Amino acid sequence: MVEEIRASTRESASYTGIVRLSDPVLRAMARVPRHEFVPASVASQAYANRPLPIGDGQTISQPFIVALMTELARPGPASSVLEVGTGSGYQAAVLAEVAGEVYTIEIVESLGRHAAATLSRLGYRNIRTRIGDGYKGWPEAAPFDAIVVTAAPDHVPPALVAQLKPGGRLVIPVGPQSSVQELLVIDKLPNGTTVETRKLPVRFVPLVRDRQ
Repeated sequence: MVEEIRASTRESASYTGIVRLSDPVLRAMARVPRHEFVPASVASQAYANRPLPIGDGQTISQPFIVALMTELARPGPASSVLEVGTGSGYQAAVLAEVAGEVYTIEIVESLGRHAAATLSRLGYRNIRTRIGDGYKGWPEAAPFDAIVVTAAPDHVPPALVAQLKPGGRLVIPVGPQSSVQELLVIDKLPNGTTVETRKLPVRFVPLVRDRQ
C-alpha cells in the first residue's frame, strides 16, 4: 500500500506540488492497521489504494488521499488538529501518529460510536471524539493548528476558518455532490486573512449537516 501511495504522489505532483511525502506521514501510513477500520466484508481489500464502503452511505478514503491530506495539513508533535468527518476513524488515527492532539467529530452517530470504540481499542489516547455537526467545528477546543475535512461541503464553512490559529491551515474538499470537487488548502496568515490554493480534483461524500 505504501509503495502505491508513493507512486500516486509522484503521479499527482503536477497538481499538488508534492513529489515525495515526508517520512513521518509515510511511517504513519505504514503503522496504522487499515483493516481495523473497515467492515469484515471488505477486509480483504483493506490495503488496496482505493476508497471502501463503511456503511451508512459513507466511505473510508483512498489511502493516497489520506496521506496527502495529512501531508498538506502539516501537523507536528505539538499540533492540535481538528478532523471533521470521523467516519471509520482511519484518518484520525493517521493524524494521531504525527500530531499532538486530534479532535474528531462525526454527525452519523452509529459511525462515530463505532470509530470511538475502535480508536480506544487500538490505544489512541491523543484522540478526542464527538458526535455532532462538523460544519460548526469544535469551538471550545479551538483554535487549531490544522483542520482536515473528510467530506465535501459546497462552500468553506466560516466557523472552521474562524477556529484556525493564525499560521494554521485548513485542508478541505469543496464542490457539488454530483460533480468533481476541488481539494483546497486555506492558509490563515498572522493578520487573520486567508490564502486559498487549489490542489487536486477529488470526489468525496457530501458533508452532512444538522438542519434542526
